Amino acid sequence: MSIRLKRLVAPLSSRLVITAVSLVLVVSLLIATFATIALRETLMDRLDRDVKDMARIVGGPGPGPGRGLGSAPDSFIAYFPENGEAQGTLGDFDPDKVKSLSTADLDALEDVRADAHLHDVELPDQGTFRVVAQSGVDTETGQAVVAVVGHSTAEVDNTIQSLVFWEALLTLLGVVAAAGAGYVVVRRQLSPLREVAATAHTVAALPLSSGEVSVTERVPERLTDEDTEVGQVGAALNSLLDHVETSLAERHRSEQQVRQFVADASHELRTPLTTIRGYTELAQQRPEAVPTALGKVEEESLRMTALVEDLLLLARLDQGRPLARDSVDLTRLLLEAVDDARVVDPSHTWRLELPADADSGGAEVIVTGDAQRLHQVISNLLTNERRHTPAGTTVTVRVRPDGFDVHDDGPGFPPALVPRAFERFTRADEARQRDGGAGLGLALVHAIVTSHGGSVKLTSVPGDTTIAVRLPAH
Repeated sequence: MSIRLKRLVAPLSSRLVITAVSLVLVVSLLIATFATIALRETLMDRLDRDVKDMARIVGGPGPGPGRGLGSAPDSFIAYFPENGEAQGTLGDFDPDKVKSLSTADLDALEDVRADAHLHDVELPDQGTFRVVAQSGVDTETGQAVVAVVGHSTAEVDNTIQSLVFWEALLTLLGVVAAAGAGYVVVRRQLSPLREVAATAHTVAALPLSSGEVSVTERVPERLTDEDTEVGQVGAALNSLLDHVETSLAERHRSEQQVRQFVADASHELRTPLTTIRGYTELAQQRPEAVPTALGKVEEESLRMTALVEDLLLLARLDQGRPLARDSVDLTRLLLEAVDDARVVDPSHTWRLELPADADSGGAEVIVTGDAQRLHQVISNLLTNERRHTPAGTTVTVRVRPDGFDVHDDGPGFPPALVPRAFERFTRADEARQRDGGAGLGLALVHAIVTSHGGSVKLTSVPGDTTIAVRLPAH
C-alpha cells in the first residue's frame, strides 16, 4: 500500500503545473459562462422589444386580418377570430417565400393566453418562438379576434451555440498553452531547487561513518538569498552542512582523544606494572632483596592506585555524576593550601593576595560546590607549580570575588602547549621540567571546575603565567 501511495505522489513541478492549468480552466469557464449568459440576456431583450413592437403595430388601427402579413423575417402573425377560421403567416425577406402556418402550428398558438405577456411557444413545424397574444376587434367584420405575433429564437440560439463553440475551443487552446508555458516556467523556476538537491545528494554520497571527514560541498551563494523560498532552503542546508562538518570534526577529535587516552593510560600503567613484576622476580631469586623489593612494589602500587583513581574521577565527571552542592569558604581553602605549599617546598616563594576590601571584613569568598573536589583543584595547581617551575619562582595566589588566580614568574608554558594544556596526559617539555606525574593534573582541574559550572583559562608567556579559575557565586 505504501509503495502504491508513493507512486501516486506527483513531483512538485507537475503539481504546480496542474494547479496553474486548473486555475486557468476554472477562470476561463467562469468568464465563458458569464459572457454567454450576458449575451443571451442582451439578445433576448432585443428580441422581446421586437416582438412587443410587432404587437403594438398589429394592435393599432389597421385594415384587419390579412393586411400587410409577412413583412418581418422569421416572424409570424396569426389571427383567431371569435367566429371563423384561424389563419397565420410566417414572413421572410422575400415576399414570395411568405408561407402560411400549418394547422399544427395554429393549434399550438391557440392555447397562448391573450394577456399581452411574452411566452415561449414550440411550433411543431417551425421551432421555438417568442410570442405575444392580445385581444382586439376586426374593423371589417366587427367581431372579436385574438392576434398572436411572434419572432423565432433561432437566431439567438445559433448565436449562443456559436459563442459556446468558440469559447470551448479557445478555453481548450488556453489550457494547452498554459500547460506548455507553465511546464517551461516551473522547470526554470525550480532549477535552483534541483541544484540544492544535487548538493545534498553529493554530501549524502560521502563516506561519513569513520575517520577524518571533510564536508566541503556547499550550496552556491547565489542560491542562499533568504528573501526567496529557495534561498531559505539553500541557507538552511548550508547551516546544516556547517553543523555536520563541525560535529564530524569534533567526533574525529574525540575518537583521537579516546585512542590517545587509552594509549597513554596503558603506557602509564605499564611502567608500574613492569616495575612490580621486575621486583617480584628479584625477590624470588634473591631472598635478601625482599625488603627492598617490597618497598618498591608498594611505591609503584601507590602510584598506580593514584593514577587509576584519577582516571575513575575523570570518567565519573564525564558521565555527569553530581557533585556535592555545599557552601564552601574558598578563601580558607586557598589559605590552607598556600600554607601547606610553604612547608612542603620552601624553595619557592608562596604568596596569597586577598581582595582589596579584606580590611573591612570582605575577604571571605563563598562559593557553592564540593569542598573536597575544590581542594583537589587548588592542590593540583600548586603541585603543578612546585613540580614544573624552578626553585626561586614566586607563586602568587590571588583571591577574587568569583574565584582565584594562580600566577608565577617562571619560564612559562611552550606556546604550542597552551591550547591543549588541559587535555589528558599532556605534559610540558623541558621548559617546564617534568618531575613525576602522568599529565592528568590540569585535566582534572578543568573537569572539576567545569562540573561546578565554572571555567578555567590559561595565559602564559615567559615570566608571566596565570591560570584563572572562575566559579559561580554562592
